[in-house]
Amino acid sequence: MRRAKITRETAETQIEVELNLDGTGRYDNQTGVGFFDHMLDQLSRHSLIDLTVRAKGDLHIDDHHTVEDTGIAIGQALAQALGDKKGIRRYGSFHLAMDDALVRAALDLSARPWLAWNVDFPAQKIGSFDTELVREFFQALSTHGGITLHVDRLSGFNAHHIAEAAFKAVARALREAVEPDLRMAGVLPSTKGAL
Repeated sequence: MRRAKITRETAETQIEVELNLDGTGRYDNQTGVGFFDHMLDQLSRHSLIDLTVRAKGDLHIDDHHTVEDTGIAIGQALAQALGDKKGIRRYGSFHLAMDDALVRAALDLSARPWLAWNVDFPAQKIGSFDTELVREFFQALSTHGGITLHVDRLSGFNAHHIAEAAFKAVARALREAVEPDLRMAGVLPSTKGAL
């Protein structure tokens, strides 16, 4: 069973994440940050990874710790659920169009974390949500999930559309990468013998 449950508690946040890589994209995400919940819902729905998140953070300060620590916990859950990574496709990429926005995501479940982030936002806020936190989430996800992740905004002028396209593009790339490769069942997708 490719499932995981992670609990992360610090002086700033309390996070619980449950996910199922072989799900249908069911989600139940409650972080106290409305726009972020909406983005996590997109990540789940379009990756077909069932995702439940419960987060309590120091929102009286700002949303930063809650968003970053949720990214850490989801990354840890992904790594745990993938186990030895035998039989997965490993790589994924997707171009996602959403109205004016076009975002490309490409990733490798390599255990070598790296984030190449080429996404500029035309506004600093989406409602009350800081757009810089989109990058913070993906930095935490890639670092703690062991993911090489490249995200590029190719076009777009609406900050909401750009952020949502980024989450959806990463979701579709992740969906491809975690899927079992029927031609490589039980085989590690690496010539090094380890991921």
